[in-house]
Amino acid sequence: MIIRDKNLTSWGNNPVIRSKEYQPYFVEDVSKAIIENSEILATGNGRSYGDCMLNAVSLSTLHLNNILSLSNGVVNCQAGTTLDELLRLMVPKGYFLPVTPGTKFITLGGAIASDIHGKNHHKDGSISNHILSFELINHAGDTVSCSRTNNEDLFWQTFGAMGLTGIIVSAVMQLKDVETSYIRQTVIKLKGLAETFELFASHQDTTYSVAWIDCLSSGKSQGKSVMFLGEHAKLAEINKCLHLAVHKTPKLFVPFNLPSFTLNALTVKTFNAIYYGMAKSEADSIVHYDPFFYPLDSILNWNRIYGKKGFTQYQFVLPPEVSFEGISKALTIINKYGAGSFLAVLKLFGEGNAKAPNSFPEKGYTLALDFPINTKNLQAISELDALVKDCSGKVYKTKDCFSSIPEAIQSGKFQSQQNLRYTGNN
Repeated sequence: MIIRDKNLTSWGNNPVIRSKEYQPYFVEDVSKAIIENSEILATGNGRSYGDCMLNAVSLSTLHLNNILSLSNGVVNCQAGTTLDELLRLMVPKGYFLPVTPGTKFITLGGAIASDIHGKNHHKDGSISNHILSFELINHAGDTVSCSRTNNEDLFWQTFGAMGLTGIIVSAVMQLKDVETSYIRQTVIKLKGLAETFELFASHQDTTYSVAWIDCLSSGKSQGKSVMFLGEHAKLAEINKCLHLAVHKTPKLFVPFNLPSFTLNALTVKTFNAIYYGMAKSEADSIVHYDPFFYPLDSILNWNRIYGKKGFTQYQFVLPPEVSFEGISKALTIINKYGAGSFLAVLKLFGEGNAKAPNSFPEKGYTLALDFPINTKNLQAISELDALVKDCSGKVYKTKDCFSSIPEAIQSGKFQSQQNLRYTGNN
C-alpha cells in the first residue's frame, strides 16, 4: 500500500486541499488504513463536482478495480471499477448499465455512495434499485456483507451517504439486457418551458428523456430547449455489422486551463444561440450509446474550460406541484445575475427509493447547472438556495460545494454508530 501527501480536488477544480492519501492494492489494506485513521474517506476517479470526497485523510479505490464475475446479467466487481471498464466488458455480451449518469468515468463505489441517477429515473429509479449486494469495511476495520436481506438497514443507508457508512470494496449489480449498443433517438426543439414540461409529461413511458435548456433566454422564450428521447435499438432496427460495438477511447482534450474571462454571459448566450439554432428536430435516428449518454466524455479534461478558479455544478429537485413555477423562478435568478451555464439539464424524476433515506432523487423535476466560480455566481447560488428551500426541494450532495441549505447535508440521517463524520465545506 502506498501512502502519500497530495493535492486533492474534485472535477470542479475547487476547492483544493492537502490530503494524506492511502492507495491500497488489496482489500486487507483498506482495513489497515481505516484502523489507523477512522475518519478516512474513500475517493474514486475524482468525477464528483462538489467537495464530498475532500478530506484530510483519503483512500483511493482506483487499484481495487477487478471485475470478479459476469454471469446471467449479474456483475460482481470491486468498487474502484469504472463504468467505462464495465461497459467494455458487458456491451459485447449484450448487457448495459441499468442506470448511468452523464459520464462513464466514475467508479461503481462512487455511484453507490451518490446513488446515481440518469435519464431513465422516471422509469427505472436510481442505482439503489439495481444493486443486489455489496461489501463494505466499517470504522472498526471489519468487512460487512450487506444486501436486501442481510444487514438491510446499513445496505439502504449507504446509498447516497457519501461514503460515511463505511468504505465499499465490492458490489453485485443487476444489468440490463440489450440487443444492440445503439439508441433510437428522437430530438425535439421546444420554444419555451411550458412546452418542455408538457413533453416530459406526455413521454413518461419513454425510457430515456432529458432536455438541454437555454438558461439565459427570457420572456416567452424562457426555458426554450432541445429534448432528447431514447430507447435501446433492436437488432432489426439497425444496419450495423458490429451491433454490439463498444465506445472508442477519446482523442480530443483541453491541454490547459482557459482564461476565466472567456466564460461570461455573452459567450454563453452566443453558444446557446448556436446550439439551439443548429439543433434539428428528428425522429428515430440511430446513434451509438456513447454520444447519447456521454457527450462530454469525448473531450478529455473538459473541466479546464472553466479556468484555474474552477466551477461548481448546482443541481436541485423540486416537488412536482411546484416544479414549473420554481424552475421558472430559478431561470429568472440566473438571468438576473447573467450566471449563464453551458450545461443546463432538466430531467423528470419518478418516485424516489423510500428505503434509501440518504438518496437524492425524489418525484419531481431536477435542474443541473454549471457555474464558473466567481462572486456573481455565488450570489446567484445563494438566491437559488432560498428558492429551493421555499419550494421544499433538495440539493444534490454529490455536486454541492457552496449550498448553505442545512438539508443538503442531511447528517441526521447517518447512523452515529458508524463513527464517520462529514468533513467537507458544508
